[in-house]
Amino acid sequence: MMQNVHLAPDTDEDDLYSGYNDHNPTYDTEELENDTAFQQAVRTSHGRRPPITAKVPSTAVARPVATGCGSKTSLASSMGRPGTGALQDGVTRPMTAVRAAGFTKAALRGSALDPLGQARGPAPPLEARSEDSPEEKIRQLEKKVNELVEESCVASSCGDLKLALEKAKDAGRKERVLVRQREQVASPENINLDLTYSVLFTLASQYSANEMYAEALNTYQVIVKNKMFSNAGRLKVNMGNIYLKQRNYSKAIKFYRMALDQIPSVHKEMRIKIMQNIGVTFIKTGQYSDAVNSFEHIMSTAPNLKAGFNLILSYFALGDREKMKKAFQKLIAVALEIDEDDKYVSPSDDPHTNLVIEAIKNDHLRQMERERCVEVVKASPYVELANDLEINKAVTYLKQKDFHQAAETLKMFEKKDSRVKSAAATNLSFLYYLENEFAQASSYADLAVNSDRYNPSALTNKGNTVFANGDYEKAAEFYKEALRNDSSCTEALYNIGLTYKKLNRLDEALDCFLKLHAILRNSAHVLYQIANIYELMEDPGQAVEWLMQLLSVVPTDSRVLSKLGGLYDSEGDKSQAFQYYYESYRYFPSSIDVIEWLGAYYVDTQFCEKAIQYFERASLIQPTQVKWQLMVASCFRRSGNYQKALDTYKDIHRMFPENAECLRFLVRLCTDIGLKEVQEYAAKLKRLEKMKEIREQRVRSGRDGSRRDGSAGSDSGQNCSKSERLRAQLRALPGTDAPYESSCSREPDASYVDPLGPQAERPKTAAKKRLDEDDFAMRS
Repeated sequence: MMQNVHLAPDTDEDDLYSGYNDHNPTYDTEELENDTAFQQAVRTSHGRRPPITAKVPSTAVARPVATGCGSKTSLASSMGRPGTGALQDGVTRPMTAVRAAGFTKAALRGSALDPLGQARGPAPPLEARSEDSPEEKIRQLEKKVNELVEESCVASSCGDLKLALEKAKDAGRKERVLVRQREQVASPENINLDLTYSVLFTLASQYSANEMYAEALNTYQVIVKNKMFSNAGRLKVNMGNIYLKQRNYSKAIKFYRMALDQIPSVHKEMRIKIMQNIGVTFIKTGQYSDAVNSFEHIMSTAPNLKAGFNLILSYFALGDREKMKKAFQKLIAVALEIDEDDKYVSPSDDPHTNLVIEAIKNDHLRQMERERCVEVVKASPYVELANDLEINKAVTYLKQKDFHQAAETLKMFEKKDSRVKSAAATNLSFLYYLENEFAQASSYADLAVNSDRYNPSALTNKGNTVFANGDYEKAAEFYKEALRNDSSCTEALYNIGLTYKKLNRLDEALDCFLKLHAILRNSAHVLYQIANIYELMEDPGQAVEWLMQLLSVVPTDSRVLSKLGGLYDSEGDKSQAFQYYYESYRYFPSSIDVIEWLGAYYVDTQFCEKAIQYFERASLIQPTQVKWQLMVASCFRRSGNYQKALDTYKDIHRMFPENAECLRFLVRLCTDIGLKEVQEYAAKLKRLEKMKEIREQRVRSGRDGSRRDGSAGSDSGQNCSKSERLRAQLRALPGTDAPYESSCSREPDASYVDPLGPQAERPKTAAKKRLDEDDFAMRS
């Protein structure tokens, strides 16, 4: 190795610039014209070099140079000069930067440029995970343990304690197997301590729930003694609870105190609960003085009802009356964290809770509380507040839907002063108006108006009672007077708009509702009334515009959608009408008008198959109306399904044997198909038409006879012959072409009245807010 190492001679130490004038003849361009090999290479096609001859010896001919692509190519100079990096006289020349390191043109000859390495093909597939590997077995076992713990908790919450215990035991067994497998595969530091803790805690809890206290204590001891479990000392509270159930009070107190010592002071709520357990345990042992210390500490730190009650019991056991009084004062000073109005309202459907609330709602303590409260207020300078308390009591009864008690409470004010009497009478008028007892409502409205003529609520209620009796002009006068007393009375403004609408004074009604819309921007009632007035004024464009605003407030109201569909249908825009009718049907698929329009639309557009489903739904809603089933059969007939149409007509004939239209179609279909049943149906049709003619003749003769009897002055009521009674019975029979129903009453009109209820034309009451608000029909 040392033969290629040359030390610099001592004579060159002083010549620092020696060798700078020396140069390699390779870079001598002046002699290129005399270089035969170079000139021959230039003259050849594409500059290909001629084969190397042995004229010029070269040391770099046999030395391979590595290219960037991994191949090795022998490079030689065309002039026979040594190449870069070759050994010359045993000395390795340094690399130059003429060409990039590891890159040669020879490596690219015959191959395309592939900088991304795409020619190497896709990467080999990932190695499949072996399910038999130890790590995979451990992972699956850990998943199974977690599932068993969850199943145990679910079974315990459902009350199946035995199943919960079995699941917890199974989880414990599998967890131990899991720990052994982890120790064999990995170091003990990789054991999942959280899983171990959850398994042991679940098992101990299930032991305790199944009253297996010894096993539960042993399991808790395993957790508590393991120093690797953080905050395990808190479980000593559970151990104390078990000892308390076993009536081992000394050990229970011991474990409670040990748990209290291990819980930091920042967890105040948990420390208070443990202190409360300690106090209860002292009471059970008869150590009332120690119990007093615990409860006094709780009441001074975080007072609560249970601690205050137990403190009173402890002082009662010690016979200390003065401290009992002080403890009771502390107890009543504890905030209930519940509104006074909601104290006796059941928060849930729990029957036990409802029974308790019902028992204490009107017990002696509650009655004394109400009486003393009202008496204290009456004796104070704020005597007017007592009347307001009674009014609020009536409102509370209304919230509880106890209308009888609310009315009885309000009737107590009939002999009070004028202001209170007016307020109570206004509310009573409102209640009776809601119950459609208009006479009582009018009586109390008069009382309210006479007591306070400037009460807008009383005037509005009086106008409502007059409106209900049909005297719209007089109702409008009461509403106007209410608005003169209080221009912000929106109920009076709304009702006067309805009154003008009834009087057909549409411009004045529209003016009222537009004013109201400026106050109540998103009121669905107001928006509908404006749209309805524009419709009555025959301005469908404005009606559609206001209904669209209404639809933005109540986007799922089926009646608004059907109303829009009807307006577009009246304008001849069938496509828009279909869109809104279909949306209405989607939200409320039981409207007969919408179903009938959609079915007729599909029939008109020659899609009878789609119309069938709508008429079938109509027949389900009104099974006694024969026309829907006839429409279903007609759709089958129009779509070419004659057999299905024939079967439908037969079913209709069985249900309505006296329907002549059904028999006519049966005769026609049987004739077209060539069935023998045509004679039978034709005979039935002929017999039915003959009976119809006889019935009509008898009805006409009965009418003529009654006219003759009336002109002769005879008393037909007292001398009713047998033939006349028969004619009366025949007149009562339905016609053959009428629907077969048990009642001949007309069906109610299904047209849209109100976007939020069926009583939009009914005037509003004078309640300033709804039933669920505090201020009920009162105006100060």
